[in-house]
Amino acid sequence: MKNLPLRRLLLPSLASLFLFTAVPAQAFADDEARRAILELRQQIRQMNEQNQQARLRLADEVDMLRQEVATLRGKVEQLSWQNSQAQGGDNADQTLFDDPQEQAAYEGAMDLYRSGQYPQAASGFSAFIDAYPNSPQLDEVRFYEGSALYASRNFRAAIQKLQALVKDHPGSSRAADALMVVASSEVEQNDLASAQKTLQRIVKDYPGTAAADTAKSRLELLR
Repeated sequence: MKNLPLRRLLLPSLASLFLFTAVPAQAFADDEARRAILELRQQIRQMNEQNQQARLRLADEVDMLRQEVATLRGKVEQLSWQNSQAQGGDNADQTLFDDPQEQAAYEGAMDLYRSGQYPQAASGFSAFIDAYPNSPQLDEVRFYEGSALYASRNFRAAIQKLQALVKDHPGSSRAADALMVVASSEVEQNDLASAQKTLQRIVKDYPGTAAADTAKSRLELLR
């Protein structure tokens, strides 16, 4: 019974010691849980961004196909018109250009673009611009140069070329389309903030155009 007071003194001390050793373990578990939650949130954020990019890329591919179909349709219509003129006895050599060499340079680059040889097409359009800086089809050629660079996945160059086109000729019939390709290039570079600004600019500066309608739908995907 002499040891009883000693036990009474030791028991509180042991309890206190147990409490102090348990607290750090609990704190460690809380830190682990917080880190796990933060990592999960980051993974979810990355998945959402990847899903946005996937949807936008799919939309871009559809637009690219539509653009190529429209180009081919225009070529077919031009050939049909020339054929009808030839059958009627009129001049069958109606072209976009007065200079046959200029026409040949344009058609050569466009043929490369239509056949999917985009790096070569971009080089062909660039050579055309250098050779014919005053061409009546210059905006068209500059647009296709940027589009070919985009299709070649040279997104930085595509953005630079097409932004320069819009800056030089904001009223061009190709300006809104050029900005659409700029926005698509920004998406490919994972610069979604810049892409959103570009799409908003299209809606604001080019209302009523097909590009503006497309820009609105893309903005919905970015939300």
